[in-house]
Amino acid sequence: MQITRSSTEGATTKGPADWFTGDVYIDPVAVATTPSRAQANLVHFMPGARTAWHRHPSGQSLFVTEGIGLCQRRGGPIEVIRPGDRIYIEPDEEHWHGATPDRLMVHIAINEVDDEHPVAHWGEQVSDEEHTAVPATAQS
Repeated sequence: MQITRSSTEGATTKGPADWFTGDVYIDPVAVATTPSRAQANLVHFMPGARTAWHRHPSGQSLFVTEGIGLCQRRGGPIEVIRPGDRIYIEPDEEHWHGATPDRLMVHIAINEVDDEHPVAHWGEQVSDEEHTAVPATAQS
């Protein structure tokens, strides 16, 4: 067993501007240490913040812990996500996720990585028009 204590090594970092729009903060939860390939981060999206379009070679699992968020796969409807929701993104499925315009959203992101599979391939930013389109779950 190994216990990693909270310290400056696991400090909160601001999400890079080329990956995110708005204020996003990332706290490491689990680091992929060989032979494990799993890594996890607690990601805090301030109101209106979101990822750019991106894909994960080995897929991704999200677990919403707080607030209200949005997610969308390329070509699909925008979905509202809430605490307790689990989202599985297929390998190489292009998508984005983030907070609603007026609420924060926090999720745990779980990814598999190794020397041949980086965490993500990043694309263009999600526009304000894309982000504020009416979610499918708000129409029903």
